[in-house]
Amino acid sequence: MHHTLIDINVHHMLMVSILVLAAGIATILTKRNAIGILIGVELVINAAALNFVAFWRYLYPDSLDGFAFTMFIVVLAAAEAAVALAIFLNFYNNFRTIDVDQANELKG
Repeated sequence: MHHTLIDINVHHMLMVSILVLAAGIATILTKRNAIGILIGVELVINAAALNFVAFWRYLYPDSLDGFAFTMFIVVLAAAEAAVALAIFLNFYNNFRTIDVDQANELKG
């Protein structure tokens, strides 16, 4: 039998997920740059995906539900990043900045 020094279980994975979520929220709240905010949103999405993987692996290893949800999240995050980058490029072409404080000119 193979023994390791540290036995990683669902609690460890959830703690990592909480740290990634906290880093994402802190990034969203502190960055003024649109790309930095996008990175924070991606961190929050990855924390949710990590939760699905943790619960799938440790609580329901015979089911593929956690894997399916995680793949859906990865595809959704890629689509969100593509749309957000297109919006940021259009915003930069119009205003020559990606500072989100300048976005008040977009109000109708």
